[in-house]
Amino acid sequence: MIWYPYQQMKTMKDPFQITDANGVWLYTDQHRMIDSISSWWSVIHGYKHPVLTAAIHAQADRFSHVMLGGLTHEPVQQLSDKLEHWLPGDLNYCFFSDSGSVAVEVALKMALQYYVNCGEIQRTKVLSLTHAYHGDTFKTMEVGDDEDYHFILEACGPSPHVFHIPPEISALEKAIRLFHKELNCLIVEPLLQGAGGMRMYDISFLKRARELCDQYGVLLIFDEVATGFGRTGNRFVADLVQPDILVLGKALTGGYIGHAVTVANQKVYEGFYDENPDKALMHGPTFMGNALACAVALKSIELFEQEDYMSKICHIETATRREMEGFTDPRVKEIRIMGGCVCLEVCDSKVLDGYQQFAYERGVFSRPFLNYLYAMVPYIITEEELVTVLNTMKAWFSR
Repeated sequence: MIWYPYQQMKTMKDPFQITDANGVWLYTDQHRMIDSISSWWSVIHGYKHPVLTAAIHAQADRFSHVMLGGLTHEPVQQLSDKLEHWLPGDLNYCFFSDSGSVAVEVALKMALQYYVNCGEIQRTKVLSLTHAYHGDTFKTMEVGDDEDYHFILEACGPSPHVFHIPPEISALEKAIRLFHKELNCLIVEPLLQGAGGMRMYDISFLKRARELCDQYGVLLIFDEVATGFGRTGNRFVADLVQPDILVLGKALTGGYIGHAVTVANQKVYEGFYDENPDKALMHGPTFMGNALACAVALKSIELFEQEDYMSKICHIETATRREMEGFTDPRVKEIRIMGGCVCLEVCDSKVLDGYQQFAYERGVFSRPFLNYLYAMVPYIITEEELVTVLNTMKAWFSR
């Protein structure tokens, strides 16, 4: 029996049985619907893209996977080289893993061990944001701040290793000045906090964070698992403010295969590069650098570049703002739009009861959560399909 995610199995409704998928469309035996959330924000090129599918087939004809312990292969070398030249500054050192949560775990482990290797063993604490979500493994839950997902940690009590602050410059300045001698890193979802409620904040916070981290010797980590590859309207937020460690996942492979990467800058890498074996990063997911995942990631990046996806994302944002202009409802607390994301936050979560079925009947797959009705569409969506998604969201409030 399948144990489904984020569900009370005793009361859950039967999930939609998908028999095929193509472009932005998901198919059941009797119906089709636009995937308005890109399979948890990952399927940026849509489904059954011929270039990505061909890349999987071609690599599978050679081999699907070999471990990176004592072995290497061309797809992982090519992807590492591509990311080294594609990412900003000196974000050059790629450590691969099999999911975004694990990649964030790696980043946190890197930050802690970096200072241990430097002899600053007192730097055991992490600064994070309120409403943060960084994954469901234990350390990522600890640096997260969402009781709806991670209430299990109440059994352990408050963490002595994590401080949470709102994305406000005054709170940031106070926290770093008070705790900088104990901090190894500040970790953020830059500009857009995903599972914490599609909350958006200003770039000025990140610019000040970079200044303070430099001043006080704290590493800055960007978790761009959700925000990377254009979702905020920027290729990466790291293009605007460069972190010391960058985490990518989800859209890295165009949503075809689970894979992620933790990318470190020169300073962090040199903290591990030593004759002393005790300074090595002792971590190694079985499927890190998976050949199929690397092959499809390379083609995904190629499509992103060649087909000018940043223009597509700009058009999505422009059309979304146009369609949402003037829309109001007393049950809607706020409408937030950034790049390829739109969120309607409602005052009471009960307002959204039944929306998923309502959307299904109108040819849209949606999965609202808590007080948030949102869309993060595949970038290949047509304007007509996008308008269908947005009109469905608005129609719910005019029944």
